[in-house]
Amino acid sequence: MVEYARPCTGEFFFECFEETSLKNAVLTYMSFLILNLLGRLQDFLRKYGFLNNPSAKEKELTKSFVPLYSDYEAFYTRNLYRRARDCCNRPICSVPGPEMVLMDRISTDSGWTFTMTNTTTKVLNFGSYNYLGFAETSGPCIDADVKSIEKYGLGLASSRLEAGTLDIHEELEKLVAEFVGQEAAIVFGMGFATNALNMPCIFDKCYECSSGIS
Repeated sequence: MVEYARPCTGEFFFECFEETSLKNAVLTYMSFLILNLLGRLQDFLRKYGFLNNPSAKEKELTKSFVPLYSDYEAFYTRNLYRRARDCCNRPICSVPGPEMVLMDRISTDSGWTFTMTNTTTKVLNFGSYNYLGFAETSGPCIDADVKSIEKYGLGLASSRLEAGTLDIHEELEKLVAEFVGQEAAIVFGMGFATNALNMPCIFDKCYECSSGIS
């Protein structure tokens, strides 16, 4: 059980997560171990022609080039990820809202290739980054987007060094500072690199920046 404090009120609350049981942990590690062993065996059989190898093959001309990817990454994709490809990277033909429409597909070669069936399935969406509703085509978010574009243009999220600081940036920073209970705050565009490249300009070597819930 972990104790947190809400930044805006200072009120403490508790959050607990169920510990993984020893049985589940052992079975999980055993499953990955077995899949790795089977993958090594299959790669050996493919190498000597005992099994068909439908994956992309490197040309003799490029085998002496510097490797561009990890061998294990290719092994994992080929032998472990492929088995669950039907559950991942599902193509859709709608916005990723609370509900979305999947494009149905089938595989006849154990996940090496897929064929679209020209049918769709409407499903509930529990795994999207659209938790703020920005991907919708109607509703309060899209209405606010249109008004924002009409007022500020399309460069609002650009570097302020290039596009300048606008009143809405200052309004957001004041709101963030008030929420976290600090004197001031600075807002960057989304992206870890943006934060990492700007932090050295703000912090001295004696400072350490950390988050207890990151």
